Amino acid sequence: MSRLIFVNLPVADLPAARAFYEAIGFTNNPTFTDETAACMVLSDVIHVMLLTHDKFAQFTPKRIADAHETSEVLICISAGSREEVDAITDKAIAAGGREPREKQDYGFMYGRSFEDPDGHVWEPMWMDLQAAQAAMQGEPAIA
Repeated sequence: MSRLIFVNLPVADLPAARAFYEAIGFTNNPTFTDETAACMVLSDVIHVMLLTHDKFAQFTPKRIADAHETSEVLICISAGSREEVDAITDKAIAAGGREPREKQDYGFMYGRSFEDPDGHVWEPMWMDLQAAQAAMQGEPAIA
């Protein structure tokens, strides 16, 4: 049985958040979307639930963090290549997101990050697993 991951994010403006995620390649699942929530599908197993603050508050007794001011979570997603990392990050910036730090390039691993309009941080990354394992063992990377 494959396990599904549902990332629940509070958003200030649901239509704007949905438009942002659609612009970077997520698709909407209308079965789980209404005026308080939008289910955005990244892959067969990863879904992002965009929830209005009132809806999000129904699931937690804690105060909702302002992700523009407080680090709450870093959501790392793998990409198939450096170009895919750049493509999703560039789409996010074009759709109103922001890049909070410089790209990270370690040769065998490459990543960037972007914030959505609500300040939630996503970190797309690509890694050459064989080269990473060699680097961790102190061996020269095989090209």
